Amino acid sequence: MMQNIGENIVKKHIRYDLEIISQLIMPKSKVLDIGCGDGQLLEFLKSEKNVEGQGLEISQPLVTKTIQRGISAIQGDGETDLEFYPNHHFDYAILGQTIQATKNPKKMLLEMLRIARYAIVSIPNFTHYKNRLQIMFKGVMPVNENLPFTWYDTPNIHFCSIKDFENLCAELNFKIEQKIFLTSKHKLNSLLNFNILPNFFAEYGIFLITRDEIAASTQTEFVFSDKLKQKISLGLAAPVAQSNNYNDN
Repeated sequence: MMQNIGENIVKKHIRYDLEIISQLIMPKSKVLDIGCGDGQLLEFLKSEKNVEGQGLEISQPLVTKTIQRGISAIQGDGETDLEFYPNHHFDYAILGQTIQATKNPKKMLLEMLRIARYAIVSIPNFTHYKNRLQIMFKGVMPVNENLPFTWYDTPNIHFCSIKDFENLCAELNFKIEQKIFLTSKHKLNSLLNFNILPNFFAEYGIFLITRDEIAASTQTEFVFSDKLKQKISLGLAAPVAQSNNYNDN
């Protein structure tokens, strides 16, 4: 049964974006979390969804913390080490708020959808209106809660927008099965089932992408149960774009 998005934030002390990512994953799946940090998401997925999870993390201290949570994890670099995994080894490969810091985002996505049936990618939206205003009126690169680094010490190599990421998926012939847009208040307002200018108003985008249309249709049935649709319509869950067609800016 689908739980109310946000319920576990209080009960399990999990980050909001990780709670939403968890809603996209089927129970008993095999999951690779690239850049797993201290293993918080995988621990939550193991507890709530009974997944078989594995973490890949470049920081050895964080790998140790993940293992201490009872989660399998190895030290490695997602940019170079995904090639060691066999084809279709996982159901899901997850990359949270990291793709803009990779040297070759296109190669990363190709590898993710080689080793997994689905990829879940979350990105900060560089073209959020606050960033645009800061560039327009102050004439400097944005520094704020979502982009906390100055231009000379940022780990971000490729600043991208929601539209940029969707264009890249189209170029690679990937299907965006689901997309979720978040603001600082955790949800983007919708009108007539369409998200309002997500490239302008959304601070983050979470995307479920796949190569396999048959598998994708199965995933759609899981994500959009009638119960979750009702919660979204009542404003109890962050709205999810059910169509690739929406007004943009």
